[in-house]
Amino acid sequence: MWFRSRARNRRLGREYVLDVKLRSSQVRAARLRLVVLLGSGALVVVLGGSLLWRAGAWALDQFVYQNEAFAITELDIQTDGVVRLGELRRWAGVKLGENLFKLDLAQVQRNLELVPLIRSVSLERVLPHTLCIRVAEREPIAQIDVPAPRPNGGLDHTIYQLDIAGYVMLPLDPHQRSTPPNLSEEQFPAISGVNARDLEPGRRLDAQSLQDALKLIVAFEASPMAGLVDLKKIDVSAPGVLVVTTDQGSQITFGPADLEQQLRRWHVIYGLGHKAGKAIATLDLAITNNIPARWLEASALPPESAKSPHPSHPRRKHV
Repeated sequence: MWFRSRARNRRLGREYVLDVKLRSSQVRAARLRLVVLLGSGALVVVLGGSLLWRAGAWALDQFVYQNEAFAITELDIQTDGVVRLGELRRWAGVKLGENLFKLDLAQVQRNLELVPLIRSVSLERVLPHTLCIRVAEREPIAQIDVPAPRPNGGLDHTIYQLDIAGYVMLPLDPHQRSTPPNLSEEQFPAISGVNARDLEPGRRLDAQSLQDALKLIVAFEASPMAGLVDLKKIDVSAPGVLVVTTDQGSQITFGPADLEQQLRRWHVIYGLGHKAGKAIATLDLAITNNIPARWLEASALPPESAKSPHPSHPRRKHV
């Protein structure tokens, strides 16, 4: 009986092993089918997405980027300064007939803002065929005269202009202007004592003494002295002071701090001297107490030219 029982058990064991193997192969087959289905689905999604992307790109190209309805036929250019509109168009590099949407606005903006005379640019597409360009120009308030020897003798002079922030510019050529230059309005105070090697158009000069000189020019234009004298020269070579020469030949020394207060003192002293028939030869406003001054007889000065109560440089209209 024991032998028969063992034989029966072996048969049951073989059936169980076969059943387990059968179920394992079914599981593997099911997994394989699932992997194939997932892979096929992913491939279909990728191919479908690629086709949709290509179809969208084709449609965008055909109906937008190559659509003649969006060809630029008008450039609406405005500036707050004096640059001729034709020059701005040339610097922008935009041609009529270009597609309004295909045009790289960032590149157009870079083209214009690389010009030292231009402070900022804004662009706008106006459908269906207009590009609006708005330009803000740098306004010069000072100049630097750099002499250079000629090979055959004599000197050549290169004039650099500075705006209120200290950016370096070259004067605008007359043919690049929308209006003829007014020489009497564009005689800016000359700053001396600046390293000529730093003068590169488009570069901002950060030297503190030069920045103080520009602040003095701005403060002077807002002071009562602006209608009485003109600033001809500002020497920034001495540390800690600004030495100003006026059109009357007066030499006024300023400290870099509290320029408005120093200008008020100058106005008071100037008025006292005028009443006494005297003119200032030298005045040191950098000293706060017992301000040293040297006087001249007013009759010894050259005849005064008419002074404008307004700033010496032309004001710009806003865009």
